[in-house]
Amino acid sequence: MGRINDRLRELGITLPPPRAPLANYVPARRVGNLIYTAGQISGTAEREIKGKLGQDMSVDQGREAARVCALNCLAALLTLVDSLDSIKQLVRVGAFVNSAAGFNQQPAVANGASDLFVEIFGDAGRHARTAVGVNELPADFAVEVELIAEV
Repeated sequence: MGRINDRLRELGITLPPPRAPLANYVPARRVGNLIYTAGQISGTAEREIKGKLGQDMSVDQGREAARVCALNCLAALLTLVDSLDSIKQLVRVGAFVNSAAGFNQQPAVANGASDLFVEIFGDAGRHARTAVGVNELPADFAVEVELIAEV
């Protein structure tokens, strides 16, 4: 067990199993020393977080949804690496927030993912980021997050 696994245990975090793709794609793809995850939705086998921010959900609920997405991103990375200790740093995060008209707190929602990555990886978890509002996400999920990591 490595440093990141130890950190996950300290934080009381168990990663979910990787989600099966909803279509004809893979959870993650490695190109050189970068791994790109597919967009990971706010759901696990145990629970699905669905709805529109600013209509059905609060910013705090959205932040929790983004955190679930982040855990799914880490699970997707593990489809290509044996351990999260293989990750040198996180490079970029893209967050897509299912937003009602007039909702403009997408960065606050995306912090659920960003903060978790820094909690787990420390400075190596700091990343460039895009947080955008969209009018719909697949199956009405609240948030979708994608990740680029360097190995």
